[in-house]
Parts: sequence; structure tokens; C-alpha cells
Amino acid sequence: MRIVIALGGNALLKRGEPMTADVQQQNVLVAAKAIAPIATDHQVVVSHGNGPQVGLLALQGAAYKADEAYPLDILGAETEGMIGYMIERELGNLLPFEVPFATLLTMVEVDGNDPGFSNPTKFVGPVYDKAEADQIKAEKGWVFKPDGPKWRRVVPSPQPKRIFEIRPVRWLLDHGAVVICAGGGGIPTVYAPDQDRKLIGVEAVIDKDWCSELLAREVEADLFIMATDAEAVFIGWGTPEAKAIHIASPEAISAYEFPAGSMGPKVEAACHFARSTGRTAAIGALADIPAIVRGEKGTLVRSDFEGITWHR
Repeated sequence: MRIVIALGGNALLKRGEPMTADVQQQNVLVAAKAIAPIATDHQVVVSHGNGPQVGLLALQGAAYKADEAYPLDILGAETEGMIGYMIERELGNLLPFEVPFATLLTMVEVDGNDPGFSNPTKFVGPVYDKAEADQIKAEKGWVFKPDGPKWRRVVPSPQPKRIFEIRPVRWLLDHGAVVICAGGGGIPTVYAPDQDRKLIGVEAVIDKDWCSELLAREVEADLFIMATDAEAVFIGWGTPEAKAIHIASPEAISAYEFPAGSMGPKVEAACHFARSTGRTAAIGALADIPAIVRGEKGTLVRSDFEGITWHR
């Protein structure tokens, strides 16, 4: 099969963990151990989140003068290289030497008039107490929203329209490479108004799940997996009545509401992929990827399925 695996930012850096290189490398190793058996038998494309990492770089950049700070599109490119390097290195340590790898900086077109620019929803960076968030908001003018019991910075998250590097991605897959691309939802770009094909970066972070869904459709993936820090999609998450969905049709799972800043985009992307392609999308834990491929774990969204079943 051809499989697109989207590694969530919280899978690579779990909630509350220190944002150190050592911690991220340990989590990347867990991801590599889960992906390596799949890459042995299938064609694999890996994408990844970058919310914690791009937020950390933005904090570092805030130490500069306002006109010296790097914009989010450049910070996104930096995280693509950093995280892609770690994934490629750890996967390369586990797979045969002759398996080729490629990490691609991936530019993605968005609409400059996308409503996401006026309603920031994408979480980036670390979590804060309310008092800390209010202080940073006053100092830097950043927007914060609740993320569980804590507060976290949010930035615009426009919808992806086009992946510019999709042709080399397909070529590499056809030639047996494991491809790492569309990291952090890709580098957000727009065509400058009233200028002939001049591409410029924009202050945004594209949702990784929606960009990965577009990527999965564009490479005609047989299976699209979104790996996160949850074992499945739960109804009543955090309550004694919580239930984990095993298999659901897009219609059945869409009857429930999920948080916009976390599971919501994953469920919507899974439903869109299943409806658009007739193939399976899955959401589950990073370490469970081999079992998800076998259909044993995670939440599977299938357009050829009616209703909903639950994990026991």
C-alpha cells in the first residue's frame, strides 16, 4: 500500500514535556520504531506537526527587535528541516542502508482572503498559566486561547490549496524513497496581489492534518493515518463515560462534536479523505501505527461502513 502518516506535534513532543532536543529525539525514535516495519512492506510518506517547535522559535525570535524577528513562514521552514532531519536519521538507523530517504521543504499555497486570518485557531508554543499568558499578550500583542486547563498562543491557520512540490514527492515514491514532507502543514505562501506569479510567505501556520489530507489525496494514498497522543477518537473524553470509536462512517462520526484546537480538525480531515477517495483514514497513537495499519487499533473512518463500532 501507499500510506501517508501524519505525526502530530503532540506525538513528537507530549503535552507538558520540556521542549529540549533530547526529549524530541527520544519521541522521534518512538515514531521511527513504529514506522520502520511499515516502511519495509509499503510505500510511506511522513508528514509532521510543528506547533510546539515553531512556537519555541517564535519565542526565541521575540528576543530580537521587532523588525529583526523572523516571520512564521521562515520559522516553519526551519522546523521542516529540523524535524525532518531527526525523523530521517532515526528511520535510517532502523531500515536497510539501501532504502533512500528524502526530506523536502514543502511550500503550500493558501488564499490571502482565507477567514482563518481573522480568527486565529492554531496552537503554537508552550502552555501558560492565565497570568503568564496575559503578561505576554500585553508585551507582544499575541492572541491566546484556552488549551485544556492552560493557555496557549494561537495564530492564523488558513486552508491549504496546493502543494507546490507534489510532483517530486510522487517521483520519489515511484522510485522507492521514504519521503518526509509537508512538515507543520507546509510553508504558507500566497501569490502577491497585482504581481505576476510572485510567491510570498505569510504569517500563519497551516493545519498539519488538513495539509496531510491534501497530500494523501494528491499521492493517491491507500491509507491516511494521523498519529497523535491519544489511542483513538473518544466520545466523552475525560469523563467516566468515555468511549473509544473503532470504526465509523463519516456521517456517524460527524454527528459528534470535537474540540476545534485538537481532535476536531483530525476528524474533519479523516471524513473528507474517506468521502473523497473511498479509502480509509485513521486516527490513533503513534506507537500503535503497525496495529492501525492492520485495522486493530485507533479509529478508522471508512465511507464503505455504516454506523459506528466501539473499542472494548
